[in-house]
Amino acid sequence: MRTTLRLALVLALASIVLPAAPAHSQQTTPDYNPPADLKQPPADAVKRPNGLISKTVRPSSDPEKAAISDVVTVHYIGWSSDGKMFDSTHSRGNPSTFPLTRVMAGWRECVAEMAIGELRRCWIPQDLAYKGQAGRPTGTVVFDIELLDRRQNPTVAPSDVKEIPEDATRTATGLAYKIQRRGTGTRRPTQFSRVNVHYSGWTTDGKLFDSSVARNQPMTLNLDNVIRGWTEGVQMMVEGERRRFWVPQDLAYKGEPGGPRGMLVFDIELIKIE
Repeated sequence: MRTTLRLALVLALASIVLPAAPAHSQQTTPDYNPPADLKQPPADAVKRPNGLISKTVRPSSDPEKAAISDVVTVHYIGWSSDGKMFDSTHSRGNPSTFPLTRVMAGWRECVAEMAIGELRRCWIPQDLAYKGQAGRPTGTVVFDIELLDRRQNPTVAPSDVKEIPEDATRTATGLAYKIQRRGTGTRRPTQFSRVNVHYSGWTTDGKLFDSSVARNQPMTLNLDNVIRGWTEGVQMMVEGERRRFWVPQDLAYKGEPGGPRGMLVFDIELIKIE
């Protein structure tokens, strides 16, 4: 079967490992001073019954918001109650990507419903943070969190994988799609282009059979060396765009042994045309 994407087919669902939550390394960096309101949240901060307090430091006009089940990409800085910075993606030079289901309860609640591009300060009480774990900060911890991106957790199948929705667009070949996020680019690939993508693929019974999101590693491939549904569909996209495709079997693996059968559903993000 001539497809780079075939790497997916040797992956059993049990072997897919989601990225772990960021490692809190107990480091201190004097360059990152604690906020002035570290110990006393401002009056306009949102206070919740469970003790979590949050305030938007920089709002975003992006309508897309995170959900508790998402895989998120964030920059953050964390301070303990005595004002010491104990963790920061900025000091490591890279944002972190991880499922919200893998982090402390206070993080999940604070980041859920944040808009992409928003910067939020979160005061997380001990029972929603590290709960007195040895080697972890005690008491309330404060995080500045910037939501850079979010993707649906691929282990949770989309609700519309069973059949093509009525509002999906269909092409003459039988391929169907819905645009999930408009792109920022203007170029579209050709059938011979080499592209860098993030993707997840499910069967119509909701089984995930491959995901670059789960591996936290985009894939680079040639559009003339993938299944026909991909070759056709990705050519319609621009850089930065995300679409969901419903690929009939004759545009996918054609019932060949070792491949998923029937119609397949892919979420594809075109990151870059190389």
